[in-house]
Amino acid sequence: MTTAIYPGSFDPITNGHLDILKSGSEIFDKVIIAVSYNIEKKGFLSVEKRVELIKESVKDLKNVEVDSFEGLTVDYAKKRGTHVLLRGLRTSSDFEYELQLSQTNNYLSKDIKTVFLITKPEYNFISSSMVKEIMKNNGDFKQFVPDPVYKYLSNCDI
Repeated sequence: MTTAIYPGSFDPITNGHLDILKSGSEIFDKVIIAVSYNIEKKGFLSVEKRVELIKESVKDLKNVEVDSFEGLTVDYAKKRGTHVLLRGLRTSSDFEYELQLSQTNNYLSKDIKTVFLITKPEYNFISSSMVKEIMKNNGDFKQFVPDPVYKYLSNCDI
């Protein structure tokens, strides 16, 4: 059974993230979407809230698990007994960043392999940062995020 870790901040999760996750869930026996605590970033949503919203958003994907972790992704992957990381690409600039990250992870743990999946064209411009910017300026962001995320963000004071 091949398990892949799909790590990220997912702050908040977008339909682009879900597109990658759905594709990954068709390729791998199990995908763990792993929300990272990033001490360098002040999160928009708490990690706990992100995990909760992701769980609601992926409840129909039977081979997907949602978790959170601190520290290095390679250490988390070892802890979970897998050596496969799943990453999404939207643009060529994503590729440059992700290539560097993949090579760093492989240097830290020779067993780690990264699989890149490309989002569908209709999602390639969506980012968590863009969603937050639209939301903060009272724009309509419904089409960019899953329903549980939209409902939560539309009814809270952030």
